[in-house]
Amino acid sequence: GGTSLRILHGLPRFSEDLDFMLLAPDRTFNWTPYLDALMDTFSTFGIRPEAKPKGDMDKRIRAALIKDTSIAGQLDLAFSDRQPDQKIRIKLEIDVEPPAFSTDTWTFLDFPTDHEVRHQDLASNFALKIHALLCREYLKGRDWYDFSWYVARGVFPNLAHLQAALIQFGPWRGQTDLKVDTAWLTRALGDRIDKVDWEVARTDVRRFLRPDELKSLDLWSARFFAAKLAKLVASAA
Repeated sequence: GGTSLRILHGLPRFSEDLDFMLLAPDRTFNWTPYLDALMDTFSTFGIRPEAKPKGDMDKRIRAALIKDTSIAGQLDLAFSDRQPDQKIRIKLEIDVEPPAFSTDTWTFLDFPTDHEVRHQDLASNFALKIHALLCREYLKGRDWYDFSWYVARGVFPNLAHLQAALIQFGPWRGQTDLKVDTAWLTRALGDRIDKVDWEVARTDVRRFLRPDELKSLDLWSARFFAAKLAKLVASAA
């Protein structure tokens, strides 16, 4: 998700939750042992938040919520208008039935200590972002910000992964004869771009950007993203 793009690849925007996916489908997945391990780690830093699974266990996307008030005392939030008794909430979500053909990779990080993170490669991550652009039932400007970011970096989506995701969930669900190639992608994204209310999209993403990024939102329009799409298609040639 957006958090991994920011931490691993320098995406200049913030997120509101943490998204994960299993390496293989597992309907028996339960957040509890992972939350217990997180609580043990938090306790070594003197933080004792609440953590619990959230929502139905029969859903494809399983959620959990971490809530805490004590961490505010360890952070310099003098610039913020937060009330001292307000809770910080972190939402975790995991896909327990991930679509096929994803490719993953490993990255070493050194904060707060040296560790290794397993994550999707950019092409697979971009495929799921395009799935969201085409299938999400509401407009999310962050999706389009990320789309522009991927294109600017010359990333082309993992089309096999995108096709599997489209057949699994969304308007194309169950259409096993669906063939996602560059021509199909061009038509589908072009149609979507023409239907977006770009003022609404700008409003959604604005609060997640640094001040120096806001000016670029003035460019957002069907014409701007049509040019981005053309650049994406050209990169496949």
